[in-house]
Amino acid sequence: MPHPSDPAALPDVRLAVTMGDPCGIGPEIVARWWMGEARPQAVVVGDAAVMARALLWVRSEGQGPTGVRRIDSVEEAWCLPPDVLPVWQPAGLPSDLLAAPVGQVDVRAGVAAAACIRGAVRLAQRGQVDAIVTAPLHKEALALAGEPYPGHTELLQAEGAPPGQPPAPVRMMLANDQLKTVLVTIHVGLRQAIEQVTLPAVLETLRITHAAAASWGVPAPRIAVAGLNPHAGEGGLFGDEEITIIGPAIEAARAEGIDARGPYAPDTVFMRARHDPPRHPGEFDVVVAMYHDQGLIPVKYLGLDQGVNVTLGLPFVRTSPDHGTAFDLAGTGRADPASLGHAAAIARQMVRGRLAAR
Repeated sequence: MPHPSDPAALPDVRLAVTMGDPCGIGPEIVARWWMGEARPQAVVVGDAAVMARALLWVRSEGQGPTGVRRIDSVEEAWCLPPDVLPVWQPAGLPSDLLAAPVGQVDVRAGVAAAACIRGAVRLAQRGQVDAIVTAPLHKEALALAGEPYPGHTELLQAEGAPPGQPPAPVRMMLANDQLKTVLVTIHVGLRQAIEQVTLPAVLETLRITHAAAASWGVPAPRIAVAGLNPHAGEGGLFGDEEITIIGPAIEAARAEGIDARGPYAPDTVFMRARHDPPRHPGEFDVVVAMYHDQGLIPVKYLGLDQGVNVTLGLPFVRTSPDHGTAFDLAGTGRADPASLGHAAAIARQMVRGRLAAR
């Protein structure tokens, strides 16, 4: 009998893939990704008419799904022919989405994107899918729709909480083949982000990172922690957060058995962590960064086509491409689905990693 950690012994991973902002490239990259998969064990959470339009934009003669099928239950998706793209429509979709202008911010698109996220979360909570892969949404459209959340991460955190319980702490991780970074603070202004770098926040980030690492195959990760200030404060010359906040958080994490190291100068720690064998084996498995741009610029510089956004701390696996809605490409059929493909692959890997770690 195969060992439980053997991927061959594990079941297929069922994915819910949201269409994202219908005025952006989300529907197109989902359709094109589907065309490149032999038979994805996945269901698209979105609007069937929008997905049918996207399929027309990207489908070449004789290639890809022959059409879209609106399904009433997710279970129908696993029984459909491989040339049919199943779309499950969640509650709350506007009825006139096709009228929303492609390549522009529109309130209907924000309403639809949020409805798709909530629908996908419900599928995961009911155990009907194993992971969620989200196509990009537009934060301005989300705000126009009246959503109080600045992005995917915060909306998923709120929706992922069990009924009657407060949302669990979550963190954003951006990853590619060479570098993984986890953020202490996410979508807030820089001044506010600095205020949110507290000892409890840094320690909680280290705990979440350590606990999640087993799902990507590193049960005892080497975690580098970036400083907040230039040169990691240079012994207090350029700020004392490393001495009063970040250093003590690292010490507390190490007392719990977490292999956290630092704080290191943020202008060099990412180079040290970059894993590019055989020329440059990384010194660390993941870097914890203090704020959004500090952690994301290095990963995005290495290439958007392989970058994947992962939300750590949720009760289910969620991944997303490392790019936005690309309104300038929307409707052209030329958007590259590579990052979405990597997001789907990472989602499958993480689900299997969680199963194998049980």
